[in-house]
Order: sequence, then structure tokens, then C-alpha cells
Amino acid sequence: MSFFGKNIKKIRTVKGLSQSAFAELFGLKRATLGAYEEHRSEPKIETIIKIANYFSIKIDTLLTSEITVNELLQFKESLTTLSDEIQKEQFAKVPCITENNTIDYVAHFKNDIFVDEMPYLQLPINPTKNFRAFTVSNLEMTNQDKGFYPKDIVIGEQTPINVIPKLTNGTLVFAIINDAIIFRRLYITQKIVIFRADHKNIEDAIFKITDVKELWKVRYVFCRRIPDFSTSFEDKLLTMEQEILKMKAKFE
Repeated sequence: MSFFGKNIKKIRTVKGLSQSAFAELFGLKRATLGAYEEHRSEPKIETIIKIANYFSIKIDTLLTSEITVNELLQFKESLTTLSDEIQKEQFAKVPCITENNTIDYVAHFKNDIFVDEMPYLQLPINPTKNFRAFTVSNLEMTNQDKGFYPKDIVIGEQTPINVIPKLTNGTLVFAIINDAIIFRRLYITQKIVIFRADHKNIEDAIFKITDVKELWKVRYVFCRRIPDFSTSFEDKLLTMEQEILKMKAKFE
């Protein structure tokens, strides 16, 4: 039996740290730390090493024996207040859905501990809102060489199911439907939702709103290449300018 959960709870108590404060020191969520302390989940080795190094405790001691209060009082006291002395900029941690964990995410997206252990991006966006990152894996959202390609990443803000009917038609979203994640444009007709691809050869996917388990409205995009920001209108202006220059050259 590992003493890890019991020991970190004792460390918190002696150092006067709440679960939230302790979790923040090591990039964890409070729910994850609670699961460790209650022996409902085991930490990764990286987490064990961080905590052991931070408090100058041997890993073997942290895992295999119950630490006494006297022992704790001998550890580096100054380290417990270090995080309060440094002004930290809080970046939002955005769990990332990838090709490798998509199936597991669909099965466990309501499990906070599973979500906490997902790979994540840290971004300078509103940390009070709930975001997910989704890695594009197909060409459904391309049109005439423009759009989204595999390995591009879209960042979505969670949209409550009851708010879906209020979204503007054509909104870019990704959603859990049945046992899959769909990334397309959303169109709404009464109680029906239509997920439409930008690729002209992909048929619409049509469902009831009640079939949607989770939906994220795309707010940010990361592309693996420099996007083409030109428009057909700008192309026409450029063509006209070139023709005018040619005509001008003939009369000079």
C-alpha cells in the first residue's frame, strides 16, 4: 500500500495549505489531488518527483512510510511560501483531444480525473471559462485548398446544450454525437441540428438536439501552415491593377 495520499494530506495540514493551493503548486487540479489523498487514483511518477523535490523528501519515504510531524518540520519551510512571493500570470489550461485519445474522451468526458490527466495547452485566454482543444484529423473542412487540414488545432468554448438553438447558423463547432466527435459548421432547424462540412463531397450529418452530448463553439485556431488570407475580391482588384498597368505601358 502506498502512503503517498496520506503523506501529502499531512504535508498540507502541517504547512497550512488548502487542496487548491497545494494542487496549484504542482500544476494539478483540486479534484485530482483529492483523488490522490483518498486513494482513488495513483499519481504519475513525474508528479511524485516534483512533490518530493519541492519539499526535499526522499521519494522512498514519501511512498513507503508514514511521515511524522517532526520530520515535516525539518523540511525546507521557506519553499512553502515561495509561490506567494512570485507574481504568476495565470494561463488557461486547455485539455487537448487528439487522434490517440478521442475514443477514450468520448467514453470518459464527464470524468474530471480523466480530463485532468489529458495533454493540455496553456494559453493566455480567459481562465474562468471552459475550453477544449481538438486536433483535426481529416479534410472535411477544406474547400478548394482552403480551410482546415490534419494536425491543425481548434480551441472551443463549451456551449450548454440549452443554448445550442440560439447559435448563429454556420457557427464552427465540434461536438460529441453518439460515439464520435464531429467538427463542422452548425445549422439549426427547430429541434434538428445539421453538421455541414466545407468539403462539397461530404454529406450533411443530421441529428436531434438531444443527441448532442457536448458541444464546443470554436474561438481560436492554430494552423500548421500560414493561412491564405486573400479573398476573391482582393484577387480581382489585383488583376484589374495589373491590366491597368499593362494598358498604361502601351501608351507610354
